[in-house]
Amino acid sequence: MKATNKKLSTESYKGVRDFYPEDQFIQKYIFEHMARICELFGYEEYNASVLEPAELFRGKTSEEIVNEQTYTFTDRGEREVTLRPEMTPTLARMVAARAREIPLPARWYTIANVFRYERPQRGRLREHWQLNADIVGVEGTEADAEVIAVAHGVMRSLGADERNFEIRVSDRRILDSVYAELDMEPEKHAEVTRLLDRRAKHEDFEGTLTKLVGEKKARELMDRIDRTTSTAYLEELRVALEHLGVRNMIVDTKITRGFDYYTGMVFEVFDTDTANRRSLFGGGRYDNLLSLFGTAKIPAVGFAMGDVTARDFLETHNLMPSYAPATELMIAIIEEDAKGHAMKLAQDLRREDVTVSVNFSGKRVGDQIRYADKMKIPFVIAVGAKERESGRYTVKNLSSGAEISLPADRIAEHLFSSLG
Repeated sequence: MKATNKKLSTESYKGVRDFYPEDQFIQKYIFEHMARICELFGYEEYNASVLEPAELFRGKTSEEIVNEQTYTFTDRGEREVTLRPEMTPTLARMVAARAREIPLPARWYTIANVFRYERPQRGRLREHWQLNADIVGVEGTEADAEVIAVAHGVMRSLGADERNFEIRVSDRRILDSVYAELDMEPEKHAEVTRLLDRRAKHEDFEGTLTKLVGEKKARELMDRIDRTTSTAYLEELRVALEHLGVRNMIVDTKITRGFDYYTGMVFEVFDTDTANRRSLFGGGRYDNLLSLFGTAKIPAVGFAMGDVTARDFLETHNLMPSYAPATELMIAIIEEDAKGHAMKLAQDLRREDVTVSVNFSGKRVGDQIRYADKMKIPFVIAVGAKERESGRYTVKNLSSGAEISLPADRIAEHLFSSLG
């Protein structure tokens, strides 16, 4: 290869993110709250490869997503492969593969990265992470309510008040009923549903709908949807949610969700702040998806919550966590001969679960302490000849300036009590 003097760019691929320590801290914070709430509801964690056969998403997600928004390629074995754009088809494939072995109902969750080739914008990137939480093997209002309650629980765990967000709920069966009443051609159902999902953002929604189904039918369709204020099922769902402490459900028949596989309840969580008034995430019931793998019909319901819109929500409502490093203590080395002693002290403290870094810079102690302060490390110990001989160490709290002299076997206890 011919050598060149051209420098490599430090820019990341368009539409993805680098996570520096402060960014990863926030990411971990969000993930920990997601996982904690799911496990409080009895959900088990699972995962899978980002690579899936492209066929998994054709006709199960939507042709538009597969053809225009996926990273799909042919591998060296001439197989068509897709970087997963969502997780639900993968979940369905995994459950169908072991349908006779997996005890039902199965409550599963994962926090997985997914990929879509689309124009990056606020709330949408080409790679993001999302929580997927699903119940497989249960019909009925109670399972629908539980999934919504998990979503509600994650929002509350992240610090949101119910006034900060609302849960807008509808039912795909309302659309199915209207389509049947209007005698709409079955092959148009999926396209019309996806168009309705983009109703608020579409530049020419009415014109496109009229072109699809005709002016009379388009007018009747919208009139019937807008006149439907609720159903017996949705009111039953409201009562079930109130039992679970969820009181910000709103019936909104404009909620349809764009994926073809939804069969019943669908919902979206909306930010109520005018600065970020948008859909954050959603989900719904998909009772027919698993039967596409040749298994008997297995009911399922779930939702997906992305990390990008979660961050936007936290920023909008001033709920972002303050950065705190993993390192609890830094050991500053006063003189060269103290290096070995400092390393041994650090290792002894690590055995007591203290997170310790040792500063090998050789700089003056004052500079080392300033470095620890800049890194937001809460405690510092300086090690030199005096400390080696006496076996006592001065632990300095950088936020308060307080100092205390302790033997090595008392340091961990002091740190844990101070850090809470």
